[in-house]
Amino acid sequence: MTADDFRRIALSLPEAEEKSHFGKPDFRVRNRIFATLPPGAHAVLKLTPEEQAMLAGAEPETFQPVKGGWGRQGWTEMDLTAADDATLRSACLMAWRNTAPSSLRKRLAASGGQA
Repeated sequence: MTADDFRRIALSLPEAEEKSHFGKPDFRVRNRIFATLPPGAHAVLKLTPEEQAMLAGAEPETFQPVKGGWGRQGWTEMDLTAADDATLRSACLMAWRNTAPSSLRKRLAASGGQA
């Protein structure tokens, strides 16, 4: 997968928008960051520590904790070149769900929305 693939998938999520965080593209839902796209062939996702441990354990070539304190909070680096479409969509949706307000998640679930 590529940065363009990531961008397309992230922006397909409800109310997602692209902005900038310290000069790097980021993806937000209601102005809260759920992912960033630093230079290179990787993305950074806001996962829970449990989700991070599960993904890094299952696919260590694709997922690694960000170094330092941010990684201990669940921020996870994803190697886009090692990911397929389903993996990228699933991880991006996890990050979106971890960030979106519960009212938005509930409203979408009640209407049969994807997220």
